Amino acid sequence: MPSTTTRTITLTGPDAAGFANAQFSSDILSLAPGRWQWSGWLDPKGRVRALLQVARVSEERFVAVPRGGDAQALAQDLARFVFRAKVKIEVSQERHTADGDALADGEARETDDGVLTLGEGDASLRIGASEGDDAWIARHIAKGFAWLPDAALGTLLPPALSMERLGAVAFDKGCFPGQEIAARLHFLGGHKRHLHAARVEGETNLANGQALRIHGKDAGVVLMHVHISNSPTTLVVLDDTATQEETLDIDDARLHLISTFAE
Repeated sequence: MPSTTTRTITLTGPDAAGFANAQFSSDILSLAPGRWQWSGWLDPKGRVRALLQVARVSEERFVAVPRGGDAQALAQDLARFVFRAKVKIEVSQERHTADGDALADGEARETDDGVLTLGEGDASLRIGASEGDDAWIARHIAKGFAWLPDAALGTLLPPALSMERLGAVAFDKGCFPGQEIAARLHFLGGHKRHLHAARVEGETNLANGQALRIHGKDAGVVLMHVHISNSPTTLVVLDDTATQEETLDIDDARLHLISTFAE
């Protein structure tokens, strides 16, 4: 079976926690060893250049799992901000993702051979398995856990990915890149693109990263897509103006909205 792969970014050293907290959008300092949390790395304009799952596997060692994107390029860009901080940044080889057994939500475990398991309560996601398949994608679509195709990188603001719902953005921890824009959207609102899970009706096969258009106008983007029992489902970001009805005609497909995820 095909398997989504990623490369993890490891931050180690006495300043790893402070460095990660200054760069990533979540409250890394609150993360206890053996736990993981959602996070992100934003650009100065507040756009999400990386959606992350960050695990603190020991006091001075953090493993960030990029959900899409080029981990090597991200790590190189992160290294530009190290300056005098005592932190080492390393990128793993390509790793398979796979479903895992139930594990408490937020619990993180790492085996001696480097397999990282991130608990979701009713299941878990394993990073670094010797092989894997994409059975977890349907679950993550249902939960609104995005995996970003290249076309979506650096284009979406945190509300479009429901990052506050995930606890991936903290506004009481000090500065981080893009904080001003993210805070403005948090306190003033007004963002007009949101995350939806939808069932696909019709013969058209959607593709990750595909732009969605209604009546010739840009309406959103496909983030994840999967076929389960001949019932295709998808995770999409859509303009609010396009979601007045539960069923939408988009190009040659019809989307029946199942869930709308809060900011």
